[in-house]
Amino acid sequence: MTGNLFVGGVSFKSTNETLQAAFAKAGTVVSAKIIMDRETGRSRGFAFVEMSTPQEAQAAIDMFNGQEIDGREVSVRVAEPRKQ
Repeated sequence: MTGNLFVGGVSFKSTNETLQAAFAKAGTVVSAKIIMDRETGRSRGFAFVEMSTPQEAQAAIDMFNGQEIDGREVSVRVAEPRKQ
């Protein structure tokens, strides 16, 4: 398991900074990136969060999967590797 997480159901009010602050409760956040639509500039409703260790990533899954962040219930799981 890696420290990369997929976060689905992200609120349109969330920012990279608020997501990073929330996940920091589970450990050290290396990066938090909400994916934006290229055409509209609006959030696509999901993000990727990288934790510094697989243990912290699992702690974040346990802590946040099915919980509310910024008023929306999110799903958190290990990110799948990008397909070429």
